[in-house]
Order: sequence, then C-alpha cells, then structure tokens
Amino acid sequence: MDNIEQRVEELEMKLAFQDGTIEELNQQVIKLNDVVALQQEQLRLLLSKLQSVEPSNMASQADETPPPHY
Repeated sequence: MDNIEQRVEELEMKLAFQDGTIEELNQQVIKLNDVVALQQEQLRLLLSKLQSVEPSNMASQADETPPPHY
C-alpha cells in the first residue's frame, strides 16, 4: 500500500508542476499574441503610408533610353 500512496503523491506533484507550467506558457502565449497584434497594426499603418506616397519622378527602366555607348 505504501508503494501506491507514494506513486499517487508523485503523480499529484507532477500534475501540480504541469499545471504551473501550463499557466506560465499560457501567459507567454497571451503576451506574444499582444505583440503580434501590435506588429500587425504597425505594419498596416506602414503599408498605408507607403501606398499614400506619390510615385517617384524618375522614369521607369523600360522608358529610359540606353546610354550612348550601346
């Protein structure tokens, strides 16, 4: 009987440790989710700013005449 009680106690300790570890991991996932959400918002803002920039006054590569040495 002592062996069974010892095994049950060991399982209870492992379960308690796993519960703590799972909670810590859950908190990290929540933090990472917040970071990803912030980065996505910043990326959307950057993309909208880039799209609002007027095109360059330089001609495209296809419109350029080749240099005289060609």
